[in-house]
Amino acid sequence: MDPIIDHVGIKVSDYEKTKAAYNAALAPLGITLLMEFPHVGGWGKGQKPELWISVTPDPPITPVHVCLKAKNREEVDAFYKAAIAVGLRDNGPPGLRPMYHPTYYGAFVLDPDGHNLEAVFHG
Repeated sequence: MDPIIDHVGIKVSDYEKTKAAYNAALAPLGITLLMEFPHVGGWGKGQKPELWISVTPDPPITPVHVCLKAKNREEVDAFYKAAIAVGLRDNGPPGLRPMYHPTYYGAFVLDPDGHNLEAVFHG
C-alpha cells in the first residue's frame, strides 16, 4: 500500500530538549535523527526524514497526535519505557486497544509540548 503522507512537521518550544527526548524514545523503533538544521530536525528510517520538529517563533502550540509503526509488541514496550525514562509523560501504557481492532497494541506518551506520540503494532 502506498502511504498518503510524505512527512509530518510539528512545532516545539524547546528544540534541544525535545530532540534529546525524541532521540531516546524513537530509538527502540529504529527511528533516528537523519537531518538537522538550526532548530529543525528530521527523523526517519533509512535516508528519508518523515517526522520533523522545529521551534515555533510564536506560541501557543497546538498539540498533535503522531503514531509510529512498530515491528512487534516488544518495540512498543521499549518505546514506552525509553520515553518515560527521559521524562516524557504517560498518556496510555502499552496494551491492547480492542476498541480500534482486536490486535491493536499501542502505547502513548506526551512530549514537553503536549504532542501525543504513539507507537503501534497491528499484529
